[in-house]
This record gives sequence, structure tokens and C-alpha cells, in this order.
Amino acid sequence: MRVLLADDHPIMRAGIRLLLENESDIDIVGEADNGLKAVEMTQSLRPDVVIMDISMPDLDGFEATRRICQSCPNTRVLVLTMYDSEEHFFEILKAGAVGYVPKKAAPTDLISALRSVYAGGVFIYPTVARSLVNDYLRRAEGGSEQESLGGLTDRERQVLRMIAEGRSNKEIADALVLSVKTVERHRANIMEKLGLHSRTALVKYAIRKGLVDVDGGL
Repeated sequence: MRVLLADDHPIMRAGIRLLLENESDIDIVGEADNGLKAVEMTQSLRPDVVIMDISMPDLDGFEATRRICQSCPNTRVLVLTMYDSEEHFFEILKAGAVGYVPKKAAPTDLISALRSVYAGGVFIYPTVARSLVNDYLRRAEGGSEQESLGGLTDRERQVLRMIAEGRSNKEIADALVLSVKTVERHRANIMEKLGLHSRTALVKYAIRKGLVDVDGGL
């Protein structure tokens, strides 16, 4: 996996490089200290994944992501940011990113996110996922999402409620006497059935909630 780092803080870039250099399947091909350089280096180096900060000089992460996704559609953008909110998450997805990791996350979360987006998936950080689930449950109880919620099995509904309560995979596994891998599979199935599994589905969901507008399309 060829990775480009885009962050205006040298210490942050050095820390990420140190972390990722220990992974045999990851190769850091370049570093950019502003958004404009990130776009130019992506167009030149064609990395598989760009780890993108949001707050950068010359060009912010939102616009840099838009330009990268338009000019280099085979490069996937994973955002690593100090912001941990639904609004930023959906805005960067709308720009074309496929993953969102707050800088407070554990190093293993970043590595997992990288491998997930490189494999073609969408990475949703647990706190954002929990917020989505809570909102979905409120909508289901109000009837607006009842049809898709009705497609869940009884076990998936149990797992869904526990996710909304903020329980970790291990806590859910212990409570339901399941393996952690089984819980992870249930989570994936739930997001798929609720239509919250792909980047496009997530953006459409955000638009329905009014978190992002439709100016400029998806």
C-alpha cells in the first residue's frame, strides 16, 4: 500500500511515519505540509491512499480532497483530524473521502482504517458510528426508517441497541456470550441493512438529516 501523508505539523507527520514504517505492507511515498502540495504530489505520485488533515494552509482538507478525488479517482482519501463530529465527517465524505479518524484515536485504529479503505471499504470511527445508530433508532421509532429497521434479525437488534448505548465490541460479545468476530460481523451486517455501509449511502443519509446541503451534488 503506497501512502502519502498530508499534515502541516512536522511532528504529527513524523509520528505517523514512525507508526506506519513498522507495517510491512505500508510504504510512505511522500509528505505534504499543505493542501495544495497534497494535490500536486498525489497527481504526481499516484499513491493508493492519502492520509489527509482538514486544517491546512493554502488549501484546506475539504477542497484538497475534492481535487484529489476528481483528478485521481483511484486514490482513496482517509482523513485524520482533530475534529470529531458528524458534521465534519459528512462534509469530508461529501468531498470524496472514504474514511474518518480523529487524532485522539488509538494507533491501531489508524492502521485498521488504512487497510479498510485500501481494500475498498469505508471506515467509520466508533463514536461517529454510535451517533449514526442513535439517530437511526430515533428515526425508526418515529416511523421514518421503520421499513429497513424491520429487516434486522432479533440478534442484530440486540447488537444495535448496545452500539447505541456506547458499548465496545468486547462488551457486547461478553453480554451476549459471542465472540468479538461475531459481533464485528453483526455490526457490518447492520450498517449494510440500514444503508449506512457505502460512502454514497452515508452522504445521502447526511443530506436527509440536513447535516450537509446538496449544492454541487455528491
